Amino acid sequence: MTGGIPSNEGLRRVLAEFAKSSICGILNISMGKTILLTGRPRVGKTTIIKDVVGRLPGQAGGFYTEEIRERGQRQGFKIVTPDGQEGILAHVSIKSRMRVSKYGVNLADLESIGVAAIREAVAHKDYVVIDEIGKMELFSQAFKDAVWEAVHSDKPVLGTITLRPHPWADSVKALPQVTIIGVTEANRDEIPSQISDLLEQ
Repeated sequence: MTGGIPSNEGLRRVLAEFAKSSICGILNISMGKTILLTGRPRVGKTTIIKDVVGRLPGQAGGFYTEEIRERGQRQGFKIVTPDGQEGILAHVSIKSRMRVSKYGVNLADLESIGVAAIREAVAHKDYVVIDEIGKMELFSQAFKDAVWEAVHSDKPVLGTITLRPHPWADSVKALPQVTIIGVTEANRDEIPSQISDLLEQ
């Protein structure tokens, strides 16, 4: 499944086809070095990426996003790198003109930790993890530049990307070296081993 998805209707159609088909059949194509997972929130995209990274030889760089919970309630999101660096991506207590829902976005940590980790991975690691290319991250031009650099590099990239249409994200989805995989509850258990096999080829 290569290329971009220009509309909600197109995305729904592609994901429906994916859910009906075996993942082996979908991925038996001439694919690029970048694999981006998409799907609804909490469907398991980050879990899949962590599973795949745990199976692969060599070192992964980049970052994951994880929820910040306080007294059982989600209060924000943090950036976590494979080597243990952490920063705040967004939080209800952050006062910022850049907001997604109730969360203020912290570009300082995104760029000093997340963007730096992507560029370090492109330069020195075997794989680049970008979790995620989403609305919060896309407030940052430095982040977009780093993603573009990674996708156009010779390093395999494994990441997640927003399901909703976004002009810049859609331009990434449309690149010929990018493979988009729709994650559903029905197929998510099959995906890690298949991606691992593809990246090891």
